[in-house]
Amino acid sequence: MAFRRKKFGKKKKKSKQGEEVVRVRLPHKDELEMFGVVKQLHGSNQIKISCEDGEERMCRIPGKMRKKIWMRLNDVVIIKLWDFQPSKADVVWRFFGNQVEWLKKNDYLNDLPV
Repeated sequence: MAFRRKKFGKKKKKSKQGEEVVRVRLPHKDELEMFGVVKQLHGSNQIKISCEDGEERMCRIPGKMRKKIWMRLNDVVIIKLWDFQPSKADVVWRFFGNQVEWLKKNDYLNDLPV
């Protein structure tokens, strides 16, 4: 008896025009979230991010993302500012290649030095 493996993976949905549908998380401005670009990796869970408001902030990668999602230079991320110290923030989300292209195409990344 030969067992067949099931093929796992995400199916890409196509719209009527033939373009690929991309789901992208956007920052919630009322929850102090904004776009940022990784500029320096400082080790362990600290990174320096250039934010869309023109400031550079020290950000930390929370424990649930630390070993699962790896950060590299020039990655586009969403950060959440600390309400008690707005010069620091936490990384909430990291975008991948096709998501970054979608954000650029739809003019969400105009203020960022990507």
